[in-house]
Amino acid sequence: MKRYFLIPAVAIAFLAAPSVTASAQINLGRALSGAVKAVQAISVTDAQMAEYVQASVRQMDAENKVAPANSPYTQRLNRLTAGITQADGIPLNFKVYVTDDINAFACPDGSVRVYTGIMDMMDDDELLGIIGHEIGHVMKHHSRNAFRQTLINGALKDVIASTGGMAAALTDSQLGALGNSLANASYSKKQEKEADNCGYDFLVANGRNPWGMVTAFEKMLALEQSGGSQQSYVAKMFSDHPDTKSRIKAMTKRCEKDKIPRPVK
Repeated sequence: MKRYFLIPAVAIAFLAAPSVTASAQINLGRALSGAVKAVQAISVTDAQMAEYVQASVRQMDAENKVAPANSPYTQRLNRLTAGITQADGIPLNFKVYVTDDINAFACPDGSVRVYTGIMDMMDDDELLGIIGHEIGHVMKHHSRNAFRQTLINGALKDVIASTGGMAAALTDSQLGALGNSLANASYSKKQEKEADNCGYDFLVANGRNPWGMVTAFEKMLALEQSGGSQQSYVAKMFSDHPDTKSRIKAMTKRCEKDKIPRPVK
């Protein structure tokens, strides 16, 4: 079972320090002792992470209005994702949140949540392009690593440290805060490009048209440039106009290289 640690700088400084006075050694020794305790206090096992993610997803589903099975949104999402059951062995499950917000995200446990706001904005191929990109973050472990950092760096680290091998019992508000970190995780330009390419491969492997990713990004770029009010998802995915354009160009190049015809809109 893996454990993840954030090594305090004082520990590194002590280990690398040249000869020091006796009193300085005592002070550094005390600091090192505290640093070791800090390392122990913020370790998080894979099993704990899995429990926290699943509990956070359950809390998000409870706090949001989930479209019922007979909703046209749920039926559409089920139709589009039919046969897409796993990503690198991670079982996938899909739900729709009824909200005008433009967002979609995928969690480390394979939970994919799509907002009605973005479903209204995208056609079928484009919606699948967005979903493929978000699943790419899961397959590249970006979402898992971001969640791990939230646990290590957040206010819950002392609560987490007090447990043995089991996840601590958290309040609804604490779980809600963790869920918010899943829904609004931000990634670096490098990670976004990795998710683009991984999502492209995922869509092709599942018989979907990767051009949807290109045209979805084009719509996002237009929204970004328009300065509209619904830009939360745009802000997550794109940091500046030239980078957005380069990602569109890269995905277009891949589609053309693979001789996949662009759908006529």
